[in-house]
Amino acid sequence: MSTTKTIKSALISVFSKDGLEPIVRKLHEHNVSIYSTGGTEEFIKNLGIPVIPVEDVTSFPEILGGRVKTLHPKIFGGILNRQNNETDVQQMKEFDIPQIDVVIVDLYPFEKTVASGASESEIIEKIDIGGISLIRAAAKNFNDTVIVASVNEYSLFLEMISQGNATTTLEQRRLLATKAFHTSSHYDAAIFNYFNTDESVLKVSIDECQILRYGENPHQKGFFFGDFDAIFTKLHGKELSYNNLLDVDAAVNLILEFKNQSPTFAILKHNNACGIATRRSMKEAYLDALSGDPTSAFGGVLIANGKIDEATANEINSLFCEVVIAPSYDEKALNILQEKKNRIILIIKDVPLPQRQLRTCLNGILVQDKNNITDNKEALKSVTITTPTNLEIEDLIFASKICKNTKSNTIVLAKNGQLIAAGTGQTSRVDALKQAIEKANSFGFDLKGAVMASDAFFPFPDCVEIAKNAGITAVIQPGGSIKDELSINYCNENKVAMVFTGTRHFKH
Repeated sequence: MSTTKTIKSALISVFSKDGLEPIVRKLHEHNVSIYSTGGTEEFIKNLGIPVIPVEDVTSFPEILGGRVKTLHPKIFGGILNRQNNETDVQQMKEFDIPQIDVVIVDLYPFEKTVASGASESEIIEKIDIGGISLIRAAAKNFNDTVIVASVNEYSLFLEMISQGNATTTLEQRRLLATKAFHTSSHYDAAIFNYFNTDESVLKVSIDECQILRYGENPHQKGFFFGDFDAIFTKLHGKELSYNNLLDVDAAVNLILEFKNQSPTFAILKHNNACGIATRRSMKEAYLDALSGDPTSAFGGVLIANGKIDEATANEINSLFCEVVIAPSYDEKALNILQEKKNRIILIIKDVPLPQRQLRTCLNGILVQDKNNITDNKEALKSVTITTPTNLEIEDLIFASKICKNTKSNTIVLAKNGQLIAAGTGQTSRVDALKQAIEKANSFGFDLKGAVMASDAFFPFPDCVEIAKNAGITAVIQPGGSIKDELSINYCNENKVAMVFTGTRHFKH
């Protein structure tokens, strides 16, 4: 039997009529019999094209306010019958079931209804029953039946029947069936996640996918599954890469720690801040962030917590950077930043980010709540005789925010609202501290009066001793070691202030 099928009949029942007219006209042009229901039936009639009401086939009207329209053996028999099965062919004749070659259906907008803040009763009514059943039936029987399950497939289907003179190949029907099962599974996942309160069950389905140039390295394929445009408006530049996106994610999470605060500018490289400063103006914040590590800033991702003005843009323009992110730009600043053809310029929108984090692990997925605790003055517990000054407290909180968003093991050194240096991703906390001190010294920073933040407790006093000898006068750490007293005693003997937060901020 030929795998090419000629379309002679179609069932069309859709929620959205956008883009439907050209398909209906093309089917009519090829003398295809069209069955339909409700609003879709009226739409087709208004085009002046003959349409057969489904109730004429079923001898049963729509009931329950439209909840039941197509759920009938004569409809599903017409879709599910196997044309090469003698028993099916005989039963089609016996029960006078019309053959249905094409099903065009789209589902009630469940996700949009939920996002709109509608009441639960309105949301429940947007759980499609007939549509989802039609999709599964037609997709299951792709050997004989064509399924068009979403407006996203309208143009593809129209191209198929236009080029094939209302015929389809088995490969085309299988392709549309695959897309249909994606539509139905995504829809079911959205409904489940609306109802689900069991955190031990995970269902993730993302419609949007961007194919990236490559992954972390050129020999790796890369994809981004997500709605990038929901978070950013891209104003200029080349396409973002896999590594760009990771850095942008790290930059956004860091700058959110400084939302609605004084002008703060951060420069990130390989997911870690190499420079960040809080100042009276954005230009000052940028320049002091850059001075923290002008070498690493080359090719980095830049992010501000407020508008980038002309003066700041002029300074940025002399640096090669991959991405610039801000809530807004003035017109002159934007013109300056756009002088570099490939520089990516993004406006970040004020939208909530996901509160759960996922990553692959072995043959599964690790899931955790997002680390939403930001250390503040109220959380600090002074554990030493020497207490930090008000300025030191400000710097301790500043350093803690950076530490939270830096790869473990990490030590952050800060002074006067500026990142002096950080030791990142080390296997020992002592190594992290030594790395930070060496880096600070290499860029000419005076560590006298600086503060130190650690993402986890000190099991021994070695770190506070090294820090004190470098000139550091105050320390912030979570505490919780059975040997906390060793570090506390050293600080007391050497007039170093230490505060505990009670919260560890590992970031692996």
